[in-house]
Amino acid sequence: MSISARPAASDLARRLGLGLGAVAGVTRRPSRPTPPSVLAAPLPNRAFVTSPRRATKTATTTTELTAPNGRTWTQPLGLFINNHFVKSSNAQTLATTNPFNEEDICSVYAATPGDVDSAVAAARAAFTHPSWRRLSGTDRGHMMMKLADLVDANREILATIETLDNGKPYSVSRDYDVPHFSDVIRYYAGYADKIHGQTIDVGPDKLAYTIKEPVGVCGQIIPWNYPLCMSAWKLGPALSCGNTVVLKLAEQTPLSMLYVARLIREAGFPPGVVNIVNGHGRDAGAALARHPGVDKVAFTGSTTTGREIMKLAAGTLKSVTLETGGKSPLIVFDDADLDQAARWSHEGIMSNQGQVCTATSRILVHEAVYEPFMAKFAAAVRDISVVGDPFDEATYQGPQITRAQYDRVLGFVQSARDEGATVALGGAPASQASGKGFFVQPTVFTDVTTSMRVYRDEIFGPCAAVVRFRTEEEALGMANDSVYGLGAAVFTKDLARAHRVARGVEAGMVWVNSSNDSDFRVPFGGVKQSGVGRELGEAALSGYCNVKAVHVNLTSR
Repeated sequence: MSISARPAASDLARRLGLGLGAVAGVTRRPSRPTPPSVLAAPLPNRAFVTSPRRATKTATTTTELTAPNGRTWTQPLGLFINNHFVKSSNAQTLATTNPFNEEDICSVYAATPGDVDSAVAAARAAFTHPSWRRLSGTDRGHMMMKLADLVDANREILATIETLDNGKPYSVSRDYDVPHFSDVIRYYAGYADKIHGQTIDVGPDKLAYTIKEPVGVCGQIIPWNYPLCMSAWKLGPALSCGNTVVLKLAEQTPLSMLYVARLIREAGFPPGVVNIVNGHGRDAGAALARHPGVDKVAFTGSTTTGREIMKLAAGTLKSVTLETGGKSPLIVFDDADLDQAARWSHEGIMSNQGQVCTATSRILVHEAVYEPFMAKFAAAVRDISVVGDPFDEATYQGPQITRAQYDRVLGFVQSARDEGATVALGGAPASQASGKGFFVQPTVFTDVTTSMRVYRDEIFGPCAAVVRFRTEEEALGMANDSVYGLGAAVFTKDLARAHRVARGVEAGMVWVNSSNDSDFRVPFGGVKQSGVGRELGEAALSGYCNVKAVHVNLTSR
């Protein structure tokens, strides 16, 4: 997933003018009934400690949480099936952890394969029920619009949950992620009554036409880096086309979409149209991908897991959409605006803690401008990438998502050193006053060769590998020397060259004089081992429709 809605200059100026905030945690209180759409008044900022009482010991499927910014809400913990939150069949749970202070926020119920069966059965029943099956596209669109309005009304609570659970800056959750969810849902709501077939002229004796019909029950599996955004990418086209859904959340970040589940119910979606399950990939994810009652699987995540999803789906020849890994190149030619290139190079790899599948983590710079570019790029990294408390408005970079991801990023740093690269910036944990949190310094590698792991493998962290090139042909060869083909960026003032390189680079998306500057109205996806099919834009709808051909004999023969 790429960031497109954070204007570089104005945002950065705002961020740099503010100081860092105090270390804070989360308070958990015993649950009590609270209307899901009611926002509690914000409380004054203060330090929070974790209550010894665990949410898993309550008899309900909700708990009360208070975040460091003073927001308080009722957090669902259950599996959302048939418009109800329920416990898992064996009452198993999984804890979700705040990556800022390494403390458990709460525990949610984790689906078993049997629970996935129940969710799929609910989705199948809803798909054939008149309350959904016979609903007009216009009415589906109205329902989706209402959901978008409810998400907007709960913007600050949802942004709080996203930041608490994921670690990304609150300013990003509030100003990008939550509005993006609403934008995508509204975009596809507008398509709901415009999905139609066509008539085909085959001669006077026959009428031939096509009907576009929903695929059926869609199993959708999302990653942890953009829980709200990725859910919208999946739900939007599926619901617009009239499908029903079982959405499997990432076990690391289940909380924001469980809150949205209440808004889905409030928006008036019939029971079973949207079902949301928590759980480990090896249990719930695998059960969903192989389930014979699922007609389509859509997955966003690593290439390794994507291969396994494809194998599981192949058992029943399911339709699949996969958006997987990337190692996107960013090419800076000798005629580029170096200030512009440096700003976008920073944004392209350092945003969202580097946890972006389209991150332009390979920076290829023409040898004639290598030194001045590096000076500007290093200055951008030092000046813009303020690492700290994600609830502080000055923070640009929060913690990595988990201890495992933190260790993975630092493992790549050590690998680069072992293979002879120079760590020009960063390359170590980013210490906080509390001594807690999965923080990594924004890191830049130089003296990199194309055989090194940091050049070839997806790190999914704030790490850029910078290499030199001499000619356009060499740059294209280096850019295409990858198993991945998700995105690519080109910086040049020569428009002929820009279009030529855009044609020649092996990628599903190309940005000219920007990076990760995508838009929900434009198709998103990759080539090679970066995925199958397209999300976003009108193109996504084709993955959620079957085309039926009808032949009518108009003669007496």
